[in-house]
Amino acid sequence: MKVLKFGGSSVGSASSILSVKRIVEAVNEPVIVVVSALGGITDKLINTSKMAAVGDASYENEFREIVYRHVEMIKEVIPAGEAQVALQRQVGELLNELKDIFQGIYLIKDLSPKTSDTIVSYGERLSSIIVAELTGAEWFDSRKFIKTEKKHSKHVIDVDLTNRLIRETFQNLPKCSLVPGFISTDKVSGDVTNLGRGGSDYTAAIIAAALDAETLEIWTDVDGFMTADPRVITTAYTISELSYVEATELCNFGAKVVYPPTIYPVCHKNIPILIKNTFNPEGEGTIIKLDSNGKSKAIKGISSINDTSLITVQGLGMVGVIGVNYRIFKALAKNGISVFLVSQASSENSTSIGVRNADADLACEVLNEEFAKEIEMGEISPIQAEKNLATVAIVGENMKHTPGIAGKLFGTLGRNGINVIACAQGASETNISFVVDSKSLRKSLNVIHDSFFLSEYQVLNLFICGIGTVGGSLVEQIRSQQQKLKMENGLKLHIVGIADADRAMFNRSGFDLANYQQELKENGKPSTLETLRDEIIGMNIFNSVFVDCTASAGVASLYKDLLQHNVSVVAANKIAASSEYDNYRELKQIARQRGVKYLFETNVGAGLPIINTINDLIHSGDKILKIEAVLSGTLNYIFNKISADIPFSKTIKMAQEERYSEPDPRIDLSGKDVIRKLVILAREAGYRLEQSDVEKNLFVPDDFFEGSLEDFWKKVPSLDADFEARRKVLEAENKHWRFVAKLENGKASVGLQEVGFNHPFYGLEGSNNIILLTTERYKEYPMMIQGYGAGAGVTAAGVFADIMSIANV
Repeated sequence: MKVLKFGGSSVGSASSILSVKRIVEAVNEPVIVVVSALGGITDKLINTSKMAAVGDASYENEFREIVYRHVEMIKEVIPAGEAQVALQRQVGELLNELKDIFQGIYLIKDLSPKTSDTIVSYGERLSSIIVAELTGAEWFDSRKFIKTEKKHSKHVIDVDLTNRLIRETFQNLPKCSLVPGFISTDKVSGDVTNLGRGGSDYTAAIIAAALDAETLEIWTDVDGFMTADPRVITTAYTISELSYVEATELCNFGAKVVYPPTIYPVCHKNIPILIKNTFNPEGEGTIIKLDSNGKSKAIKGISSINDTSLITVQGLGMVGVIGVNYRIFKALAKNGISVFLVSQASSENSTSIGVRNADADLACEVLNEEFAKEIEMGEISPIQAEKNLATVAIVGENMKHTPGIAGKLFGTLGRNGINVIACAQGASETNISFVVDSKSLRKSLNVIHDSFFLSEYQVLNLFICGIGTVGGSLVEQIRSQQQKLKMENGLKLHIVGIADADRAMFNRSGFDLANYQQELKENGKPSTLETLRDEIIGMNIFNSVFVDCTASAGVASLYKDLLQHNVSVVAANKIAASSEYDNYRELKQIARQRGVKYLFETNVGAGLPIINTINDLIHSGDKILKIEAVLSGTLNYIFNKISADIPFSKTIKMAQEERYSEPDPRIDLSGKDVIRKLVILAREAGYRLEQSDVEKNLFVPDDFFEGSLEDFWKKVPSLDADFEARRKVLEAENKHWRFVAKLENGKASVGLQEVGFNHPFYGLEGSNNIILLTTERYKEYPMMIQGYGAGAGVTAAGVFADIMSIANV
C-alpha cells in the first residue's frame, strides 16, 4: 500500500482537486490519502481568529470568504444532485460550528491556545470530506488515532499509542482511505491539538511508518527538491535523488518542500519518500531514500535562511571554564528560542549562535541575564546581536569523500568579494553552513551554484564599455560563439552591461546581442563614470568582468574601485597599465589580494601573446635581458607603404582611413603609443619604468604636434620631399625604416632605425608587429613573436582570449 499526501496548493482550486482525483484513481493498490486545508484557508482561519479576539467586527467578512471558498469548491467539483446537497449540508454544519466559535471569541475578546487549535483544525476537516466525496474514499478522523502529549509547552506525538491506534484503525484497509492531515488530539484530555505548520506531511509519514507502506508520496506544487531556490537561480534544476540525511539538512535550512519531521518516521522503516508535482504528474520528481546515487556530485543542493541574527558570547573569562555552553543553550531552551547554527573558536573564548531575527532581542536579554555576573566582572563582553544576516548551507553526503570542498567554497566566495562572518561544519561533512550579510545572499547562492557545477553552465557576467571598432567586433565575436561555448565548454558568456560614450544599459538577465545597439539607443540611460561605477558595483553580481574597449583615461580610473569590489578587469585600454608605476602596481596588487584578474594582453601587439609569454618566462625563473620590438602597426604600415608614388603625408592619411591609426594620427607619430607599450612590457618583465624614462628619437619635428589636427594636415606635406630623398638613399642601400622600441640594461628608447636585409625586422609586412626577447635562456637565439599588431578583429580576439582565461581559472 501507498500513502499519498496532497498539500494546500494541490487542493487550492477546482482544477487542482480534479488532478488529485486523477492521481489517486491511477493507483492500482490500496492507498491512504492525506490532505491539507484548501490553499490559504489556514492563514484565513488564524487571521479571522485574531480579528475576532480584538473585537474587530469585520472578522465576519473574513469568515464569509471562508464559507464562500468551500461552498463554491463543492459546486465546481461535485456534480449537482443528492451527493452535492448532502455534502453541502455536512460542510454547512461544520461552518456553523466554526461561526459560533468565532462569535464567542468576539464577545469575550479572548483567544486561548486550546480554542485556536480547534479553529485551525476545521481547515483539514472541511477539505478532507470534500476530497473524500470526490474520490469515493472512506473518510477516517485522524483525531481518533493521532495522539499527542504536552512536553515543554509543545504538543508532541505519543509514538507508541499512535502507532497502535493507526494499526487498529486500518486493520481492514479499504481501496482508498481519506485522512485529514495536521490535526490530532491530546491523549489525556481529548482536546484538539495539531502537529504544527507542515503537519499534514508529518501525519502522512506517521501513518506510512506505522503501516509499513511501500512508499510515501508528497504531492505539492513543485517538481521536487531543487538544487537551489529557482526564484534566485534560474538555472536551478530538480534533484532526482537524495538521502534521508541530505533531505533533512536541506529542509532544516529553508527548503520548504517537506516539513522536516516528516523524514524521521519513514527513515527508520526505510520507506522511500517521493516528491511529486500535482500540476506536472509526469515529472520525474525527487526520490528520498536511505542511500542516494553514490556517483552523484559532491554537493546535492544549496539552501538558505534569509532571516538570521548572529549572537556571540565572548570573553577571556570563558577559556577553560566548563559549562558555559550548557548555560547558553539551557537559557535559550527555557525561553523557547531555537538555535540553527553554532560556531565556536577552538580557544573557547567565543561561541556564535544563529537564531531567527524575531528571536534575537529576547536571546540577548536572556543571555545577558544568565551571564550578568561575568559581564559585570569583565570576564564576558555584553551580548549583542548582529542582525539582517543570511545563512547558507551546502549539502551533500559525497562531500566527505571529496577533499578540498571547503577550500574551494571559501575561495570562490572570497574571489567574489563575499565575506563569511561565521561558519560551521559537522564531522559528518554532510553540511557546510556559513553566515553572510543578507545583501550578499543572492550573489553567494549564484556563485556556489555556478562554481560547483550545479548549474548546467559556468557563467561569466560581462560589462562591456566601448562598442566602437574593437568593442563592436568583440560583441559580435561573443554573439557568434555563445552557443558553441555553452555546448562544448559549458560556459555561458552573459553580457549584463553595455555602454558607449553617450548611453549605458544594465540588466541582470542579460541582453539580446542581435539588436543591442538599437536597445542601447532607445532604452539606455546617460553614460557617466559615476553611472558605470555605481551600477556595476550596485548590481553586486557574481563572476563579473568589466571589459574596457575604450581609450578613455576616465574609464581607466574606474579600475581600482571595480577591482576592490571583486570585479575582474580586462582592458584593451593601455592608459592604466602605462600610468604612474605606483598606480600600475597597486592595481595588480589589489587584483591579487582580492582573488580577481586584471588582464591587458591586447595593450601590446593586439592579439599576439606577448605579455602572457613574458609572464610565463618570468614565472618559470627566466630573466628578460633585452627587448627589441616594432610595436606600432600604424608606423610599420606607414613605412612599408612609403614609395616614390606614395609620399609620407599620404601614407599617414591611408593609415587613418584604414583605421590602423588613432583618429588623431599624431598620437602614433609622436611615439607616445609605442612608449606606453614599451613601458608596459618593461614592467611585466620586472623593471620599474616610467614613460618619462624612455628616450625619444622622433622623425617628425616637435612643432607639428602643436595646434589643431587641421593645422597638422596642412603642414605635414612639407615633410614629403625630405622623406623621399632619404628613402631613395635607403632603397639604394637595400634597407628599410622601422620604428623600434628597445629595452636593454634597464634603459629604454624608441626611434626610427634603418635595418638591413639580414635583420629580423627587415621583412616585416603591412601593420605587423615583431618582438625579440633576449633572456638568460634565450640568449644566443632570441625568442621571436610576430603577427598582426593592429586591427579591430585581432584586438577583439585578444580581449576575448583574456575573458576566456578568467573563465578557465
